[in-house]
Amino acid sequence: MSKRIEVKDLNVYYSKFLAVEGVSINIEPRSVTAFIGPSGCGKSTFLRTLNRMHEVIPGARVEGEVLLDGEDLYGAGVDPVLVRRQVGMVFQRPNPFPTMSIRDNVLAGVRLNDRRMSKGDADALVEKSLTGANLWNEVKDRLDKPGSGLSGGQQQRLCIARAIAVSPEVLLMDEPCSALDPISTLAIEDLIDQLKQEYTIVIVTHNMQQASRVSDRTAFFNIAGTGKPGKLIEYDDTSTIFSTPSVQATEDYVSGRFG
Repeated sequence: MSKRIEVKDLNVYYSKFLAVEGVSINIEPRSVTAFIGPSGCGKSTFLRTLNRMHEVIPGARVEGEVLLDGEDLYGAGVDPVLVRRQVGMVFQRPNPFPTMSIRDNVLAGVRLNDRRMSKGDADALVEKSLTGANLWNEVKDRLDKPGSGLSGGQQQRLCIARAIAVSPEVLLMDEPCSALDPISTLAIEDLIDQLKQEYTIVIVTHNMQQASRVSDRTAFFNIAGTGKPGKLIEYDDTSTIFSTPSVQATEDYVSGRFG
């Protein structure tokens, strides 16, 4: 399932504005990679290029390569919908479909991809996905209730279940705990640790403690000033980034001197 990501000399533009410049990075399978850095430095923009989600903004484009096990996600004739099936995404705020039941929320992506299945197969997929998101035992007796009736932390795990139901190889998470309380945050962090056994996971976080707890490798992004492009400053094992980074700006950021 899990796949390797290679990014080569990636520039991200919004019309003429260069938002992210010259990023090259390799992300290994079955690992958690954290993107850290001050607000506005391009972390989330770059994250969204990994499944072409940035393209929903008019005028957005990239230069460079994003390879998934050697296949260019931006190659000629590549369907962005298929890319997003391979590379799932969980957003900052839980976004279950409010009019759908818990069960239908899990199956939403599968049905969008026009996969027809029997009720038995659908029931099995719902159980498997909710179990994978560590939510099954909490909701198995109310699958027909609205997903919006769950707590914030449960809603976020429901969104993770929805993402993994389509069997992606990569999971992108854009500040998945920023709207959650500490107990729900811990539940999501424990889940991330379990999910990396099967998936390549990339997470954007402003929480330094979270980055140090959940990730194997950490990428520090920074920006030279307003109107300047975000850049990847340093990328290394998480323990190295937080103990002996090689760039002074990285040390300043992780120690709280700016950002």
